[in-house]
Amino acid sequence: MSSRIAGRTIVEAFLPMSGKAPLAPVYDTAHLLGTGDQPVRLAIRRMQAAGELTQSGRGRSGTLQLTDTGRGRIDRDRSALALAFTQDAGRLQWDSSWSLYTVGAPERERAARDSLRRTLLASGAAALATGTFLSPHDLRPLLDPAMGRYVISATARDLNIRGVTDPLAIAEELWPAGPIDAAYDVMDAAIKQDDPTAHSDVRRILLADALEAALRNDPLIPLDLRHSPWRPTTLRRKWLALWNDIAPSAAYSSWGTTVTVPAV
Repeated sequence: MSSRIAGRTIVEAFLPMSGKAPLAPVYDTAHLLGTGDQPVRLAIRRMQAAGELTQSGRGRSGTLQLTDTGRGRIDRDRSALALAFTQDAGRLQWDSSWSLYTVGAPERERAARDSLRRTLLASGAAALATGTFLSPHDLRPLLDPAMGRYVISATARDLNIRGVTDPLAIAEELWPAGPIDAAYDVMDAAIKQDDPTAHSDVRRILLADALEAALRNDPLIPLDLRHSPWRPTTLRRKWLALWNDIAPSAAYSSWGTTVTVPAV
């Protein structure tokens, strides 16, 4: 099988939130996916350098374990998944409130300012002007409390963006549907190309990689701000049904037997 699956994706698939993961299944699955040992080793070294995991032992006999930093990053990724699936299930409606954030810091603390801006953009906020961001979601829980002194936040229900006042029109101007929809072509292809005869670990990693690629630049705007039917939601529902139909495997075992929609 030929694959473009990154070594990091394969490594992360086998990392439990607690305890250790043996490396042998990581290398075995990488080979099934057409990924050699070297990309896996490089991914491990980079994650170690970032303080996300530790390795005990060497080669196939070694084990990996997440650090607090690594668990925190994976938790943030799973929060995005939970938001997507909860919205798709119709369990989370928009309250018609926009959240505004202004980030400011003296030049000597530019690193803190830039970090906050990156966090807001990575969380789906749109830049309205230099240092000012907008989101239909409350993003304050995602911001580092230690940096609160650099952020001014407010909520608004009456919003005018350069003469545009309709919420759906504002969403389309700031988060255009076209590029987001197109990013889901990779998920559509992965669902259609899924091979029920393939190893469960391989199937799950291919599907998870496609989901991650589709979500990477999806701000997960509430469905109230999109015209129905919204293709990304349709595809995520198909993805979820297919994922939950795959036999239990070592990959993503920390997710449980199935992916469930969180209660709200």
